[in-house]
Amino acid sequence: MPELPEVETVRRGLQEHVVGRKIVKVEVGRERTVRRTSREALIDGLTGVQILRVSRRGKYLVCELDSGQQMMIHLRMSGRLIIAKPNAIRPPHAHVVMHLARSEVVESELWFVDPRTFGEVVVFDPDLVSTQMPDLANLGVDPLLDEFTPATLRELFKGRRGNLKALLLNQHFVAGIGNIYADEILHFAKLRPDRLPGRLSQSALVRLHAAIALVLNNAVNAGGSTLKDSQYVDLDGQTGNYQSQHRVYGRAGKPCLTCRKGRILMTTVAGRSTCYCSTCQH
Repeated sequence: MPELPEVETVRRGLQEHVVGRKIVKVEVGRERTVRRTSREALIDGLTGVQILRVSRRGKYLVCELDSGQQMMIHLRMSGRLIIAKPNAIRPPHAHVVMHLARSEVVESELWFVDPRTFGEVVVFDPDLVSTQMPDLANLGVDPLLDEFTPATLRELFKGRRGNLKALLLNQHFVAGIGNIYADEILHFAKLRPDRLPGRLSQSALVRLHAAIALVLNNAVNAGGSTLKDSQYVDLDGQTGNYQSQHRVYGRAGKPCLTCRKGRILMTTVAGRSTCYCSTCQH
C-alpha cells in the first residue's frame, strides 16, 4: 500500500500541481529517504530545475526534469505526497520538502511524508536506468500503460508453477498490483488465489484479464482505497473511496456480497493475508 490506483491518483495530482514549476529549494530530513544516493545528491539534482512531466510505471512515480535527469518517487508502505502553501505547518515525518515556484515566486511546497521511511526519492540519469534504478528498469507489464490482453497473460503464465496470487504480486511479471487489488481481482475473475497459473484455461485467462482492467480502472476512478490507518491520501489530503467497493479484502468472516451464499475466508497465500469466497472462486 499504496498500489497502482493510489499511485496513479497521486500522479494526476502532481501533473496538475507541480508540472511547470521550478524547484527553488530542497530540504531533506532523514537520510534513509535518500539512501540510494545521498542528501547532497538529491538537493543538487533538484535545486533550480523545472518539472516537465510526471509519469507512472507500476507503483513508481517518475518526474522528467529540464536538466535531462529524472526524479523517482516510491511511496512504498506509508509514503504520501502532499501539496501545501508556503510555510504551512508540516506534519511529522516530512522527510523531503520541495519549494515550488512559478516566475521565481514560491507558490507551494511539496512534502514527501513517510512515517515508516520505506519510501524513497531519487534523482537519476534515464540513460543509466538499468544500473542506477534496476528495480524500475525490470518492472513487468503495466496493465494500464502497456499492450495488455489475455494473450499477454498466457505468455506470462506459461509453464509457471507456484500460485496465481504470488504471480500477480510479482512486480517483474505484472507491475502495480499489491495485496488489496490482487484479492479483489481474483474475486471478480472467480479464481481461487492458490490456482496454478500455467494451468488456467483460456476462459479463465479472459476473466482474469477483464477483472484486472475493471478493478484497477474502477479504483483509479474512485481515487484509490484508504484503509482504516488513513495513511493514503491524494495530493490535496483527500482519502480515496474504493474501499467502499471492496468485495473481499478486509471482509473476513462476513457474507459474500457477490453470491450471497458463502462467507469470506481468510488464509495466507504468497506470505500475505488473503481473502476470498470459496463459493464464488474456484
